[in-house]
Amino acid sequence: MLNNANRRCKADEKILNSVLGPYKKGYIIDMRSATYINYCKSKGGGTEPGGYYNQWKKVFKPLDKISKCDGSVLDHLAKFIEACNDPSSTSDKWISRSSNWMGHIQNTLNAACLVAQCLDKDGASVLVHGSNGQDSTLIVSSIAQVILNPDCRTVRGLQALIEREWIQAGHPFQTRHQKFCFTSSRSKGIQPTFLIFLDCIHQLHYQFPSSFEFKTDMLFLLFEHSYFSQFGTFLGNSELERSTIELSKNTTSLWSYLNRPDVLTSLLNPTYEPNKAPIWPSVAPVSIIVWADLYFRWIIDQQHQKITSTKVQNIIQRSKDLRSTAIKLRKQLLDKVKEFKCMQEELKEEEDDDD
Repeated sequence: MLNNANRRCKADEKILNSVLGPYKKGYIIDMRSATYINYCKSKGGGTEPGGYYNQWKKVFKPLDKISKCDGSVLDHLAKFIEACNDPSSTSDKWISRSSNWMGHIQNTLNAACLVAQCLDKDGASVLVHGSNGQDSTLIVSSIAQVILNPDCRTVRGLQALIEREWIQAGHPFQTRHQKFCFTSSRSKGIQPTFLIFLDCIHQLHYQFPSSFEFKTDMLFLLFEHSYFSQFGTFLGNSELERSTIELSKNTTSLWSYLNRPDVLTSLLNPTYEPNKAPIWPSVAPVSIIVWADLYFRWIIDQQHQKITSTKVQNIIQRSKDLRSTAIKLRKQLLDKVKEFKCMQEELKEEEDDDD
């Protein structure tokens, strides 16, 4: 890396180049804006110049607003929530007040798709470079895994992803979630990073509803428990903090609750069909939809959706039962056909003996 003094970091060069084999190429997805890169240089940070990283191609996908806790993303969310709860809002007013927040979702999905394409289509190694490794880098790398890895689209797979890429990787939940993100009050360090991650998964779920083992109810539960919970999963800013207070001994894990059979059953998606292929979402503006269950929950009664969901689940279960019955009947029919053929052969043999 180079800083303002143009000093190289040969150790960094060695580490990155060791990831790649001979004649292999890699991508550095830099999610910092040019302004923020220059700011980092002035503070002793740097960037990867092409001359010293010949095997790496740099691509800029600025998402630094998500990483900078300057209140701008929270302001966009506040205006969006205000628009969601204003039934008298006109179409023009709605677009004006909601576009910034929905734009964050779209840009994040776009960056994640780029990472996934580099990995899947090009077979290349990818380095996701953010400002501090605690916010935008976690979202993009996590969503890329959901796109590519079908295991991350299961209940336990999503739990493992959050545990590995967010909790153990050091996302500061205690600081980011010290106050509810929908409130107007502000404190240093608050940022709706995890909400953006969950909203991106909701977008994928909407476009590929049968590729997820869980319903969006699970995403809703994760959002709520990340702010206020009787479980200790989202407490603390790091593994060191959690180890110091012996969190695992003094609290119960949220995962143990979600995996209880009675709770798990309510979260399972009745339309789920395992899909081993990557899911490539549309990131066009018209494809980004509002998470109604979350953002409209105060003005729209979701009870009718739950009733509809229950009816759909019953229909699907009935269809599975009928399919199972049909398979059994086909098997019985084949058995009867075999018996009939055997009887025919026996009768023919008896007739031949009589002759």
